[in-house]
Amino acid sequence: MDWCNLHRACVRTSHIPAGFHHQPSIIKMSHCFMTTVVILAFVGRWCLCEADVGNFSPCLQFFYKSWPPKGLAGTPICQRYNNQYRFATLYSRQRRSPWFSAYVYSVPSGKRPSTFWKYEPQLAYPGADGNMIPFPLGPLDRKVVESQAVELDYINSTYSRGHLNPSLHHQSHENRSATFTLTNAVPQKAGSNDGPWEIWEQHVNKTLEAYCLGDAYIVTGIIPYLKEEHWLKNHRVAVPEYIWSAYCCPRYNNSLPKEMEEAFPAYAAIGRNDPNSTEEIVPVSQTAKKMFRGYDVRQMSLDTLEMYLEDRFNTVISVFYEQCSGSH
Repeated sequence: MDWCNLHRACVRTSHIPAGFHHQPSIIKMSHCFMTTVVILAFVGRWCLCEADVGNFSPCLQFFYKSWPPKGLAGTPICQRYNNQYRFATLYSRQRRSPWFSAYVYSVPSGKRPSTFWKYEPQLAYPGADGNMIPFPLGPLDRKVVESQAVELDYINSTYSRGHLNPSLHHQSHENRSATFTLTNAVPQKAGSNDGPWEIWEQHVNKTLEAYCLGDAYIVTGIIPYLKEEHWLKNHRVAVPEYIWSAYCCPRYNNSLPKEMEEAFPAYAAIGRNDPNSTEEIVPVSQTAKKMFRGYDVRQMSLDTLEMYLEDRFNTVISVFYEQCSGSH
């Protein structure tokens, strides 16, 4: 989609929480590369508008056809590390955690990097440098603590810092290190993070490395609880009930094994993050090891994933442009 030719009216605001109806002041976009941008779910579409977290335009490259998912509202972050853009995130200020992260897959190389966790300075200070910054050893700036999750939120909790964009889906050391920012992490139970969800991420590695012939675009996000939110540290960071992921590989091998035909050009999965959740979305295997029981992952078509997202968010969610239709 050519954003420069949209000339669409957009809402001048930095964030519209789900369910909040705002009477917008309307502006007209006169050019594509603005000083600051935001992406909002407005009339079922995303708009490039004015906001407080830097320029998002360079991160359209991480979406298939430069087309971000439609239907979710939040604060977009063009994740920059060492002066290079690495991936994209739609962040929820209210939840202090991401709705999703999007990236281009590359075959991993080397071991998981030993690196510091980082934060996004622009969430606290709109005029700050756009590079993510490692958390300092000493006390944190109050505005940083108020604006986003910090390491202290996870200490002595029963949750791990779960990557949405995982380091094992990247080749270079710097791209892998860039994933270690808390704006790319959600509270995830170890039974999921170290078990079935990690197996899914490795399965994606093997599948895309074996059969994808061009760029593969991945979006990984969360599904909140339906009724009552769960939180870390007294309403500090919202805990998701499920984690979902979908990939899009429009160019793939013509000679797919029969069992892999449904996995292209797009495929998806939803993983449990609560062993006590009901089984309508993801059933529980009673034969799983005790430490992983209740954290099952269900693989599914992109259509099925979007059906569950629409049901939970009460709006139409489109993950990829035209369902990742392409040539192969």
